[in-house]
Amino acid sequence: QLRRQARERREYLQRRAREQQLQRQRERRESLRRALDENRLLPTELRHEALALQKEIEFDAPGEAQGNHDDEYRWVGLEPPKVMVTTSRDPSARLRLFAKELCLLLPGARRMNRGRAELGALVGACRAAGVTDLLVLHETRGRPGHGAVLRQEVGGLGGAPLAAPHLLLLHLDSPLGKRVGTILKHLFPVPRPDSRRVVTFANEDDVILVRNHMYRRQGRMVELEEVGPRFQLRPYLIRLGTLEQGDAADVEWRWHPYTATAPKRHLLSAA
Repeated sequence: QLRRQARERREYLQRRAREQQLQRQRERRESLRRALDENRLLPTELRHEALALQKEIEFDAPGEAQGNHDDEYRWVGLEPPKVMVTTSRDPSARLRLFAKELCLLLPGARRMNRGRAELGALVGACRAAGVTDLLVLHETRGRPGHGAVLRQEVGGLGGAPLAAPHLLLLHLDSPLGKRVGTILKHLFPVPRPDSRRVVTFANEDDVILVRNHMYRRQGRMVELEEVGPRFQLRPYLIRLGTLEQGDAADVEWRWHPYTATAPKRHLLSAA
């Protein structure tokens, strides 16, 4: 088992390195194409290979597929995701309730009591059970650390909707935003066309606001009713590995505090 995991990880890293190399080559070709279209001087770093890149541009297929090293999603669509939700140790009553409501937000998700289990044991149990995603919820001073507003606090609620929702991913259009959007959308199964439930992930200043609504049509009008829960997400780390690997896993992206002070930088959106 350990040998197989080590071999699969080596193969994954080799594919990722190859895709990163191809992505850099695509970016150089796109930079050259823009310079030629706008009739301006070529970027200095491209001048020594401009002729070779121009020949490659001639053979580029329209809409060339972009590389994607999200290998964990290669079987997406064949089976619905299998999500497990748990908490930090000794959770408060509010965190337990939030974990329960998160399972209502994610169709098919199951809640697991943490107890005294270590992360390694949790991940091993999830892997043995075929779980695709493990969500671990934390809290600060007895409150979930996600700005959580529970269903009964939203108001105007009927029964908990169980149908798979349609998803709206707003302003997640930078490379990092698309990566985060890919992770989020694959927590949900494919909805039925007639589903009247919508879950929105809206990026505002690199904070993702999560809202859960039901809608109904009244003639040409559409009425929305928020059914909760409501919370927010702030990405800070993407590791190429599972939780129990900790610092041994490669870091794909990490949020640094100084990036928040750069007014011209938007991490999750292209604007």
